[in-house]
This record gives sequence, C-alpha cells and structure tokens, in this order.
Amino acid sequence: MRLINRHPSRLVALTLGLIPFALLVLIYGIASQARLAENPSDKLLPGITQMTAAVERMAFEEDRRSGDYLMLKDTVASMKRLGMGVGIAATLALVIGILNGTLPLFRANMTPLVSAASMVPPLAILPILFIVFGLGELSKVMLIVIGTAPVMMRDMAQRVRELPQEQLIKIQTLGANSWQVINRMVLPQVMPRLIDSVRLGLGPAWLFLIAAEAIASTEGLGYRIFLVRRYLAMDVILPYVLWITILAIIIDQCLRLINRRLFPWYNVGGN
Repeated sequence: MRLINRHPSRLVALTLGLIPFALLVLIYGIASQARLAENPSDKLLPGITQMTAAVERMAFEEDRRSGDYLMLKDTVASMKRLGMGVGIAATLALVIGILNGTLPLFRANMTPLVSAASMVPPLAILPILFIVFGLGELSKVMLIVIGTAPVMMRDMAQRVRELPQEQLIKIQTLGANSWQVINRMVLPQVMPRLIDSVRLGLGPAWLFLIAAEAIASTEGLGYRIFLVRRYLAMDVILPYVLWITILAIIIDQCLRLINRRLFPWYNVGGN
C-alpha cells in the first residue's frame, strides 16, 4: 500500500503526535541537567524542580504585597482582554464581511478600506493607540481588534462570494429580498466559517495582547513575563509561556467542538 493511502488509527495518531513533544522535553531535560551540573545557579535552563516551585509560588501562594494569586490574576486579566478584542473583531468581521460579499455597492465602497487596513502592521500603530485611547484597557482591546478584524473581514467576504450562485438564483426566484437572502441563505452557511476564522485569528490576537501588556500594563500574562525577564527568571517565564500555549489550545479546541456541535453538516475535517 502506498504511504499516501495509509491512515493511522486514533491510538497510533495520538502516539505519533506525542512523540515530538516527548523529544522536546527530553532534549530540554538533558540540556538543563548539563548546564546545572556545571553551574547550579544557572538561570537559563531551570530544572523541573525549579519551575514547579515557581508555579507553586505564583499560582498557589498569596503575593506578600497584594495578597493576590498572581498567576490567576494575570490569567483573568489577559483572558478578559482577549475575549473582548476577539469578540468585537468577530462581530465586525461577520457584519462587514457579509455585506462586502453580498452587496456589490457596499463591496465597491468598503473593500479598498478593509484591504488597506489589513496591510497596516498593528504593532506600528500601538503608540498611536496609547496616545488616543490612553494606557488603560481600551487601547489593548483596540490593538487586538485592529490587528485581527480586517483579515477576518476579508476572509468572511471571500467565503460569502464562494457560496454557490445557484443558491442565490433560486432564493431570488422564490421572491426573497436582500435581507432574506442574507438572513436565510448567507448567514447560516458562513457562521461555521466565522468560527474557523476566529480560530485562525487567535494566534495573532495573543501576539498583540502580549505586546500591549508588555508595554503598558500592571497585570496580565504578557506583563508578568516581561516584568520578571529583568531578573532572568526563566523558572517563571517558561511556565507562563507553557500556560499561554495551553490556554490557546483549550480555546481552539472549544471552538472546534462548538463548530461540530452547532454545525454538524460543516466538514471541519481534522482541523
């Protein structure tokens, strides 16, 4: 049998998927032990014991100054900003994307602006956002919106234009007006595609969130990482990076599950 026709079982696929992670952990463990053997005070590659102690201190012990559980406080702050930013971006992408894809007059008017906005490097305008919106929550949320919404708008508009023209002709033949075409034909079919677009936008959204928190914030996962970097506290930085990765995976898989449950007809494949 040709390799292109061989499909692994679930157990085999799971095992194959875990192998690269196991290798990375093994390589890190060997490198960490080698450095600590030469210098027990080395901070570049902390051992599992050091990172476990740091997690216990950050997540399960109250901070002496504030009395807060810092890891929990940072997580709540970051997730709130991320949720607001992605939520607003998804709403704008749904509305403007559908209108761009459905109404030729609206497309002629808005597509150039959306295309231009999607080409602007969001981090380049971060100082402008801080000047206009201040150093509070709004500027951080707006960075996520500006960084993710235009690309999602373009994706949604393209998805709308890819809908079969036969459907559009049939629904108009049955007497549907523009609103009914959007509400009954377009919207149900692009909703699962919107969730896919949000999943793809989560990576950039995290990037913009961490960047904003690193520059101007007093709490958040990005803030904490850049705060402790001055002390070379890799025992804190590495668990925080791992925690961000876990959160991103959980959110992605939740969206994937929602897509499958709400839209079982939509072929999400292995994504």
